[in-house]
Amino acid sequence: MNQPRITIESFGPGSCHHLGANFLNQQLHPALPASAAGVNFAVYAPEASAMMLCLFDSTGVEQRIPMHGPEKGIWHVLVKGLQEGQAYGYRADGRWAPDEGLRFNINQLLVDPYAREVKGAINWQPAVYDYSGKERNHWLFNDQDNGHLLPKSVVRTDHFDWQSVTRPELSHDDSIIYESHVKGFTRQHPDIPEALRGTYLGMCHPLVIDYLKDLGVNTVELLPVTSFLSEPRLRKLGLKNYWGYNPLCFMAPEPSYAIDDPVDELKTMVRELHRAGIRVVMDVVYNHTCEAGSDGPSLSLRGLAEKDYYLLDHHGGHLVTTNYSGCGNTLNFDCAQTIKLVMDSLRYWAEQYQIDGFRFDLAPTMARRHRQFDAHSAFFQAVFQDPVLSTRQMIAEPWDLGPEGYRLKGFPRDWHEWNDRYRDGIRSFWRGDKDQVVDIAWRLTGSRDLFGRGRPAGSVNYICSHDGFTLHDLVAFEHRHNLANGEGNRDGDQHNLSWNYGVEGASSDPAVQKLRLRARKNLLTTLMFSRSIPMIMAGDEFGNSQHGNNNAYCQDNPIGWVDWSWQAGANDNSNENPDGAELQKFTSMLIHLRKSEPLLGVRYQTDDNQWHSAVLDWFNTHGIPLTAAMLPDERGHALVMRYRCPVDSQPSMVLLVNNEVETRRFNLPDTGNTVRWQRVLSTDLDNTEAFREEVILNQGWYEVPGHTVVVVKELI
Repeated sequence: MNQPRITIESFGPGSCHHLGANFLNQQLHPALPASAAGVNFAVYAPEASAMMLCLFDSTGVEQRIPMHGPEKGIWHVLVKGLQEGQAYGYRADGRWAPDEGLRFNINQLLVDPYAREVKGAINWQPAVYDYSGKERNHWLFNDQDNGHLLPKSVVRTDHFDWQSVTRPELSHDDSIIYESHVKGFTRQHPDIPEALRGTYLGMCHPLVIDYLKDLGVNTVELLPVTSFLSEPRLRKLGLKNYWGYNPLCFMAPEPSYAIDDPVDELKTMVRELHRAGIRVVMDVVYNHTCEAGSDGPSLSLRGLAEKDYYLLDHHGGHLVTTNYSGCGNTLNFDCAQTIKLVMDSLRYWAEQYQIDGFRFDLAPTMARRHRQFDAHSAFFQAVFQDPVLSTRQMIAEPWDLGPEGYRLKGFPRDWHEWNDRYRDGIRSFWRGDKDQVVDIAWRLTGSRDLFGRGRPAGSVNYICSHDGFTLHDLVAFEHRHNLANGEGNRDGDQHNLSWNYGVEGASSDPAVQKLRLRARKNLLTTLMFSRSIPMIMAGDEFGNSQHGNNNAYCQDNPIGWVDWSWQAGANDNSNENPDGAELQKFTSMLIHLRKSEPLLGVRYQTDDNQWHSAVLDWFNTHGIPLTAAMLPDERGHALVMRYRCPVDSQPSMVLLVNNEVETRRFNLPDTGNTVRWQRVLSTDLDNTEAFREEVILNQGWYEVPGHTVVVVKELI
C-alpha cells in the first residue's frame, strides 16, 4: 500500500493499554477507522529515557513524534489523521550500557514487537548494528542512522470477510497431520498459475485443496509463516533462510509469501482450507529471534528492553545472551512482559486468523523457570486458563539446547509432543537393526511406555519431518549430502538410521527401486497403524527427494521445494520418480483405511454411544500372546499386533509385520471362536491388489512375504 506524504492533524497522550498500533475512539477503546479518534501507538521500554514514534511517507521521508511515558513501562501516543497502511517504527533513547543489558541507541529504528504487518527488506550494512566495533572488549556506540535500511511496521486493522466460514469441528485426537512449507509446496507445481506459485493463495488454490482432500489429511501444519529474516552469514554464501525459523515479528505474516497483501492473503488461505474441512496449525518460534547473539543486530526487542526479553549471562565480566536455541539468543520466560507478548501473539493468531493450533519450536524454552524446565511453568498455566488458547491444539517439539533440554513426555497432559523415539524406533526396526521388536511394539501402542495410559494421544508419530531426510531419501542414502549448504557437509544430523540397499542415491536398477518402494510402503503402513497422531511430511506420500540433503533450511530452490514431476507418469523417461504415482495412491488408500476403521483411532464410539480405546495385544509369529516382560526376548524381526474392542463385537484387526528376508508363516491369534479372516492390505502387492479384500476362509495362519506388512480382519 503506497501512502501519500503524511498528514497529521494532531497528537496526544493516548493509552498504555493497547500495545502496538490500534485505532481508538475518544474513550480510548478499539474502534473502526471511520469512527476512530486516531491511531494509538504503545510500546514496552521501561528503562528508556525517551521514545520517538517514527512515521514514514511513501518516499521514505521520516517524521518523528515524541511519545508519553513510561506508564507501567509503556510509552504511548495517539496520532490523529493517519490511515491504515501507514508505515512506522520506533526509536529508543537512554543509557548505552551493554554490560547492564541496556542497548538504547536513538540512531536505531526498531520494529514494533506488536506490528501486524511488516514491509520492506533489510539491507545488511554496518548501520544495522547498534555498535560499531569493540575496544578493550567493550562495545562501541554506533552513531550511524539505519532508518533507511530496515523493514517498517505497518498500521493494520483486523477486518476481514470470513464469509461465515468457521473452523472445522474435529477432535485434536483425530488429526492426520500434513507438514508443509507454504512456498515450497506449490513453487514447482505446473498446474498452479505461475503468479500464485509459492504463495498463500497458491496454498489454497482449488487444485491444492482437492489434492489434500483426496489424500485424506485433515490438518495442515505449516512451517513458520510469521515474518522472519535470513542471517547475514547465509547472504554472504548466496543462500537464504528458507524454513523461516528466525522470527522478526511474532504477529506479522511473512510478506514474501504474498502477492500484495500478506494479512488478507494468509487469512484467505486459512478460510479456504477451513471451507474444505482442513484445519491449520502454525509452526511458531518463541525460543529466539533474528537478533541473534550479543554481536547481532538491534532490530526490535534488543533495542527496547534486552534484559527483559532475553536471558543474559555474565561471561568474562560482560553480559552476553544465553544460547539455548543454537541461534544466538533465548527468550526470557521469567519476565512477565515476554509471556504477555507470546500470549498476545498466540491469541491474535487464534482469534484474528482462526488458527486451529500451534507447533512450538524448541518448546522447553518456554517452560524454563530460572532456567530449569518446569512442567508447571507460568506459560503452561497461562495457556491452560486462557478461554481461547485452551481450545486450540498445542504441539511441542520437546527439546532445546539448554540444561536437561530433552523433555519428551514432560509436557501437560492435553498437549501433544513430537516423538523422536517413535521416529528412531520405527526407522531402526525397518533398517533391520537387531533386537528392535520391543521398540516397534511399544511405538505401535502410541508409546504407552512413555506417555502412559492417560495420554493416548500424547505422541505425534512421524517417520520424517522437515528437519532431516525425506522418506524417499531415508531409504536411498546412508549419508547426508549437504555440501550445497556451504558448511563442508558438517551440518545436519549424522544419526539418520537410514539405509540405501547397496546404492547411494538414485538407482535405475529395478530390483533396488522395488525394495525402496516397498520399504516406504512399510514405513507408511506402520505409521498409520500406530495409535496416537500421525504426521506426514509433504511430498513423502509420492517420494519427494532432497537429493540426500538432510538440512535444507537454507535451500530456497528446487532442493527444498516439492517436486511434482511424478505426475508425468512412469512412462515419461524424464521422470526421476517413476514410483511416485503408485506410492501416492497407496498412501491415499492407506489414510482412508485408517479413517474408516474405528479401532485405529485414539478413541471410538461403540453401539451404546460410549467412548473407548481399542485394546492392543502383542503376539509372536506362533500366535502366543506376549507381555511387556516378554518383548525383550523377541530376537527376530517379526511381530503380530491385534486391535480389538473390549466391550462389543467389533471385528478385530491384526497387523502382521515381517522384516525378515524370507516368507514367514504367522499363526493368527486365537479368538475363541470359529473365525473367518480377510486380508485387507499387503504391502508386497501393487495398488490394484494391495487393498483388495481377500477372504482367507477358516485358515488360522497366513504366510507373509519377507519385508512386508499384511493386515487381516475378522469376518463375524
